[in-house]
Amino acid sequence: MKLKLYSADFSHSLSLDYAEGGVRAGFPSPAQDYISEAIDLNKELILHPATTYYARAVGDSMVGCGIDDGDLLVIDKSLEAQDGDIVVAFLDGEFTLKIVRFDSAHQCVWLIAANEEYPPIKVTEGNNFLIWGVLTYNIKKQHGKR
Repeated sequence: MKLKLYSADFSHSLSLDYAEGGVRAGFPSPAQDYISEAIDLNKELILHPATTYYARAVGDSMVGCGIDDGDLLVIDKSLEAQDGDIVVAFLDGEFTLKIVRFDSAHQCVWLIAANEEYPPIKVTEGNNFLIWGVLTYNIKKQHGKR
């Protein structure tokens, strides 16, 4: 999955009404039909503003993780990747979004797609490789996508 990267804009604050009790996906509860506070999406989604970037997902290699073509991704460069994280990797001159696996038995790193159509990528010493950031949020458009 290729990415188009964007820097985060924090010059404006956007506070939206927030239903503190959550929104039920089952039967509605009249007792929870109130808005109790406002939420700022920058503060909610971005822990480290100086090292957070957005990217637009391009392709279908991560559909098994719920990441579709066109999704907006929030990426934090300051986080240390853990085994199994979804990361933005810089591999041989290109950015890609994959699941990272640290194989200590073979002392190597694997980049795994979440789509069986794409083979795992074994990162070797011959590759120009860097874990550029860790995916923290995937924002999907729902209205009008059908």
